[in-house]
Amino acid sequence: MNELAITVIGRDRPGIVADVAEVLARLGANLTDSTMTRLRGHFAMTLICVGPAAAEVETALAALAADGQLLATVREVTPDGETAPAGEPYVMAVHGADRMGIVAAMTRTLAEAGGNVTDLSTRLAGTLYVVVAEVELPPGVADALTGRLAEVAAGLGVEVTLRPAEPDVL
Repeated sequence: MNELAITVIGRDRPGIVADVAEVLARLGANLTDSTMTRLRGHFAMTLICVGPAAAEVETALAALAADGQLLATVREVTPDGETAPAGEPYVMAVHGADRMGIVAAMTRTLAEAGGNVTDLSTRLAGTLYVVVAEVELPPGVADALTGRLAEVAAGLGVEVTLRPAEPDVL
């Protein structure tokens, strides 16, 4: 079996998730990790699955993209295996007036402190821009990083918070 990374993007419509999942199930591909969202009327899905060869999956998904409304890509990836988190989990939230470069500046500040973004969402609601990022930070850097993030945020005219992440309860 192969570990595959699959992306599906295009104009949103009801049933895309079901269509993709059914194709994968028919091929015997096991969906392991996935994320999906709708961005201003556009569908975006990324998933990892274990299944047949990438070419076989790509051919099967091509039928969903035949009308030109969706684009599906399939790539074989090297399994990483289970690894322990590399740092302490935190959530960074940024909000303020929309302007160019907010995500770039804030994530660069995280990276310079050794932080790794593990999940990121942005939303524009009128003129309000919101960023929520889950990050892993090296032990002991959060206090100094909070101050540096506040400096960068002030320069951008936005507000930022950095707080320990709540553990997921399933």
